[in-house]
Amino acid sequence: MITYSEKAETEKLSLPIYLDNQSTTATDPQVLETMLPFFTAKPGNPHSDGHQYGQEAMEAVEISRKKVAAIIAADPREIIFTSGATESNNLALKGAATFYGKRRKRIITAQTEHKCVIETCKRLEASGYEVIFLPVKETGILDFEALNASVNEDTLIVSIMAAHNEIGVLQEITAIGELCKKRGALFHTDAAQAIGKIPLDVQAMNIDLMSISGHKIYGPKGIGALYIRRRPRVRINPLIDGGGQERGLRSGTLSTPLCVGLGEACEIANQNLSHEPARLLELRQRLYEGIIAAIPTTLLHGHIQQRLPGNLNISFPGIGSDQIISAIPEIAFSSGSACTSNSIEPSYVIKALGAPDDAAQGAIRFGLGRFTTANEIDYSIKRITSTISSLSAKTEITTPP
Repeated sequence: MITYSEKAETEKLSLPIYLDNQSTTATDPQVLETMLPFFTAKPGNPHSDGHQYGQEAMEAVEISRKKVAAIIAADPREIIFTSGATESNNLALKGAATFYGKRRKRIITAQTEHKCVIETCKRLEASGYEVIFLPVKETGILDFEALNASVNEDTLIVSIMAAHNEIGVLQEITAIGELCKKRGALFHTDAAQAIGKIPLDVQAMNIDLMSISGHKIYGPKGIGALYIRRRPRVRINPLIDGGGQERGLRSGTLSTPLCVGLGEACEIANQNLSHEPARLLELRQRLYEGIIAAIPTTLLHGHIQQRLPGNLNISFPGIGSDQIISAIPEIAFSSGSACTSNSIEPSYVIKALGAPDDAAQGAIRFGLGRFTTANEIDYSIKRITSTISSLSAKTEITTPP
């Protein structure tokens, strides 16, 4: 009998196959190569500009800032480096709330937002702000009428994710931004999953604050950015006090290698926007159609078209995600958000779509990426469908009549 490892070898595949790119991405070799000199040969502190090493580091940081700004059509002066999207989300929401809180007290977000946004909003709610968690439709798309009815003269900020980390759904960001502008409310979007995968333009989309993460776009972990609009000027208070780096909004010595890595990752992603989304969409359709052809009872979570090209979130009735993941160790995928995957509770995101607990408990997420190949997809289809068929047969045998 030929094992799956032997079969993979004959198909020139390297196991395990990585299909968890919404969780994190491999650092692109070109990004790593660009970063390496700043760990050794160019060790300067970018804030020590009295000598060549410091000046060289600061120049590299500012070049990177321009690259980050370019991918979202921003001014480089509007980019603040952070440790990642979680810090950026906290800084955007808490920073805006503490600056404008005496004038406006309402904060609006969605029930399906990332945990760091939800938990930040809950903390602000406990501090006296009014927080509204809006529902989404069964497709995962925000109920725009509910949003329209909720944004009033007391609304400080609306925070809606551009692309969902778990179900890949793309929200109607331009329409939301236009509504916020008309009502005088700030618009923040967590774009950690969207940047480099779909075109983004902070001016055209009327975005006031945008969170960015490096390790979702083939850059290093531990680096991100926050876009803060200059005209009309958006004001926020800092979360971290110190030496006043990053225009006084984020104190602390910048990591030159990480900033350089984020800038390079953004530049590569920007160059790839003309062709990579179409390639990923083709692979995702191949994966989905291959699975559903063999397992017609497969449930899709999230809008089939209005989603990231490389995202697929599905479940199989009666089969838990832990069973599937355990049965297929040679393919890396996840049961949902990497930030909540330690929880044994059904996905709060899938439940918000109106799905039953067993579907929420059984949902699995595939994240296709830059290094995913057609051979890997074909192997995954065979392995997944045969495993589901086997698990379904066992479930039928153990289920009493």
